[in-house]
Amino acid sequence: MENSCLIADDAELAAQLAAAAGRILLATRDCRLVQGKALGKAGDAAANAFLMEALAQQRPDDGILSEESKDTPLRLSKDRVWIIDPVDGTREYGQERADWAVHIGLSIGGKPVLGAVALPGPGLVFRSDKPQPVPPAPSPLRMLVSRSRPAPEAVAVAEALGADLVAMGSAGAKAMAVVRGEADIYLHSGGQYEWDNCAPAAVALAHGLHVSRMDGSALVYNMPNPWLPDLLICRKEHAERVLREVQGLVKV
Repeated sequence: MENSCLIADDAELAAQLAAAAGRILLATRDCRLVQGKALGKAGDAAANAFLMEALAQQRPDDGILSEESKDTPLRLSKDRVWIIDPVDGTREYGQERADWAVHIGLSIGGKPVLGAVALPGPGLVFRSDKPQPVPPAPSPLRMLVSRSRPAPEAVAVAEALGADLVAMGSAGAKAMAVVRGEADIYLHSGGQYEWDNCAPAAVALAHGLHVSRMDGSALVYNMPNPWLPDLLICRKEHAERVLREVQGLVKV
């Protein structure tokens, strides 16, 4: 992106960056020069280089926190901070699966104000500024869990709710599955960083979903330590029951 093509609207910028990074990642994969973990590293590097340069040009006064760039204290002095994950689900990307994502989130005053999540595999971009109605929930409910490390809390809550478990890759793919109506509850307790959930949280909130920590508190961003270990994204009508079940597990 050139300075002569500045995009004034933050939400439009987030969406364009997510889509463009997705195209870079697909092109990197299609070259077939590397595979597996090497492909994940190559994709991360290519997408991150593009995003860091584009944000420096488009929003030079804002802070940036990226999973793939060295963090510095400079962002802590900024009210506006772009929080990005060039490839959320590097393992799935390297395995040439579809359940990986690109996260472009904007935190203002520590809140996930807006974001875009691209799912380049199916060619989708979800935007906080263009929410769509979330389809009604079926019965039984569907609880998303990690393909490789299902969180014990999520498994226990699913059993209490009589929900079916749905295994999926990246955090962004799981969050967007709730937005798309393909699942109903995403409960994560295995550890995440701000870049894993800022953009998904912004998109989910814009779609009228419940988004919080496992104790029901709000997600806070641009902290000195970007570790943000737990997350709940679900339909609002299920939030109270899920949080009650989680707290019951904690007390035990």
